[in-house]
Formats: sequence, structure tokens, C-alpha cells
Amino acid sequence: MRSLVARDLADASVAGLSADRRFATAYNAGLLAANMVIACAGYRVTAKIGHHKISFDSIKLALGSGADKYADYFETCRRKRNVIDYTRSHVATDTEAKEIQEKATEFYEGVEGWIDSKFPTLKR
Repeated sequence: MRSLVARDLADASVAGLSADRRFATAYNAGLLAANMVIACAGYRVTAKIGHHKISFDSIKLALGSGADKYADYFETCRRKRNVIDYTRSHVATDTEAKEIQEKATEFYEGVEGWIDSKFPTLKR
């Protein structure tokens, strides 16, 4: 999962990609990081309707209240990402794409810190 997060964070910064694609790719990095938390906590969210929302809601349980800001942020981004992937183009701005990449990176680093402290055998 770490290599998938790294790939998506790198791809989200590729010059020349649309803001929509950079946004959706950074969103996916955040979702993968959330799934790392869930897996470390001993759970798995099945791929059914609403599984992205459940993933972000679940990090609040595993990480505690410090994760609320990320869960809420990615929940808002989830809705925009759905529009980008399923409905329209030219939805995200360059500023939004940069912001979600920064938030996904920050969240991922926090996840790695949590893993280091709670599951030392899983350290990078």
C-alpha cells in the first residue's frame, strides 16, 4: 500500500495533468492511507456503495479525534472526486489540486507516525 500511496502522490504532482486528474489522484492517495489505518487496526472495508465514506469515517475511530479534520476534509473531497470521475470535467481548480495533494501528504505522514508508534513491526 505504501508504494501505491507514493505513486499517487508523485503522479498528483506531474506537470501537464489536468487539475481534475491531479485532484482525483491525490484523493486516491488519501483513501489508500485511510485504508492502511483500517488494515493496521485489523479491519477491511468491502467494496460496496459508500465504501469511501466508510473508510474516512473509520479513521476517526482508529486514530481518534486528531483524524477528524482529515476525515471531514476528505469527505468533502470525495463528493468532488465523484463529480470529476463520473459526471463532468474541469471541476477542480489548480489551487484545489495543490491543496489536496498537500493534505494527502500530511495525512499520510501522520499515518506513518501512528503506525510507527502503535505497530513498530510495520515501520517503514
